[in-house]
Amino acid sequence: MKEDYYDILGISKNATAAEIKKAYRKKAIKYHPDKNPGDSEAEDMFKKAAEAYEVLGDENKRARYDQYGHQAFEGGGFGGGGGMNMDDIFSQFGDIFGSAFGGGGGFGGFGGGFGGQRRTKGSNLRIRVKLTLEEIANGAEKKIKVKRKKQASGTTYKTCSTCNGTGQVTRVTNTILGRMQTASPCTACGGSGQMIDSKPSDADAQGMKTEEETVSIKIPAGVVDGMQLKVTGKGNEAPGNNGIAGDLLVVIEEAEHETLSREGDNLHYDLYISIPEAVLGTSKEIDTVTGKVRIKIEEGAQSGKILRLRGKGIPSINGYGKGDLLVHVNVWTPKNLKKEQREFFENMLDDEHFSPQPQQEDKSFFEKVKDMFS
Repeated sequence: MKEDYYDILGISKNATAAEIKKAYRKKAIKYHPDKNPGDSEAEDMFKKAAEAYEVLGDENKRARYDQYGHQAFEGGGFGGGGGMNMDDIFSQFGDIFGSAFGGGGGFGGFGGGFGGQRRTKGSNLRIRVKLTLEEIANGAEKKIKVKRKKQASGTTYKTCSTCNGTGQVTRVTNTILGRMQTASPCTACGGSGQMIDSKPSDADAQGMKTEEETVSIKIPAGVVDGMQLKVTGKGNEAPGNNGIAGDLLVVIEEAEHETLSREGDNLHYDLYISIPEAVLGTSKEIDTVTGKVRIKIEEGAQSGKILRLRGKGIPSINGYGKGDLLVHVNVWTPKNLKKEQREFFENMLDDEHFSPQPQQEDKSFFEKVKDMFS
């Protein structure tokens, strides 16, 4: 089972943003590869801490993680921080340690063993995917056409003359504490350490072309409206020989169902029956996310009765089983009656069988609402 992100950083679930950043800084310094050369366990902890911070350090990702756990970012090749490489990790350091450690991967305070040319990452793409309740309940695979920037065939690059291929420019400043060395991304090459040498005429200034590509997206069952999934490496490519592609961010949009409404993992269905059906009992075919089912309505059914079909709702994205389908029985009262129909009901006005005689099992509206959420 995957380790909890809060446990990895050694913080509580109600930790502030500042406490999260501070905890990650400590872990990054403690397990940094420069301080632990050849220690695979330390490197693993270093990556775990970075993955935890990528999720908990982002307000939106943290909210999804708190609600759905690791399942919010997993399933079908999606990840919130999983699969991070060293370039992804070091790209966070500008935020955590300041510009002295930003971008280039150099961790100068510990020997700079990871200094050198920076691998740039392409920009992310963001798309919306609309799903039916049936697709949400059963999971789905969608093939989406995406326009993304890719390196044009025939484009070649050369070493940047400004930074000599390091991707960063180092400045030395004299302070009262001594000489301080800071590094910032090279503005000439954008931090990639490379510049265009030659490119096709139909490519842009960075040697890129926009191409349409069909991307297969596997969507796990139980996703919710607004949830964001990530397909790694399917965003825009980065210029240069060492660039890595950005990610494709997939935002889930839930389509409205004709007869079913969703509330968390539970579904609701409004069933209307006639007065004769309520009196005599009947059977009705209703919609579910797995197909139609037939349910039995006992004779003497009261309007407002709720029938619970267990396990006919939406699967929990955390793997905690399935929700239920709640069928709300509504007795339809006709507005227009024929003469003989009206006479029948007039004759029944004083009949004891038509006088309300609620039994103990005929719960009030508020009791039914209470049961519905229990």
